[in-house]
Amino acid sequence: MVVNKSKSAFKTIAEVAEELGVATHVLRFWETKFAQIKPMKATGGRRYYRPDDVEILKLIKGLLYGERYTIEGAQQLIKEKGLKNLLGEEEIQKDFFEAEKDSSVGVTPVKAFDTELVQKITDAVSDLKNLRAKLANL
Repeated sequence: MVVNKSKSAFKTIAEVAEELGVATHVLRFWETKFAQIKPMKATGGRRYYRPDDVEILKLIKGLLYGERYTIEGAQQLIKEKGLKNLLGEEEIQKDFFEAEKDSSVGVTPVKAFDTELVQKITDAVSDLKNLRAKLANL
């Protein structure tokens, strides 16, 4: 299923899996092995990938499937060279690398959103929906 979305739109795990030609469980597995992959998670654990996340996943797929790196080899390469050098600065948001400048060990992921705030907003919306339902029954 092809959905015409803006390049800057967030994508679901199914959309990213289809775009990359891998199964969704592969993306979940890579998320456990590569600290750089940090999709936003909504209530219920649904993942939303930023365009930057998709670029990182494309790089990882290329390393693993194209260049035949092992997971450990890909991790080491990313650690040594950094995402900025492997992807190029134009390929990913500049603020993503702000934490990398001060890090001598490798890339420190930067949150796209304050997940605690997102959770509070999601909970508030849920509470409002519940109140609306109760009022409708009066």
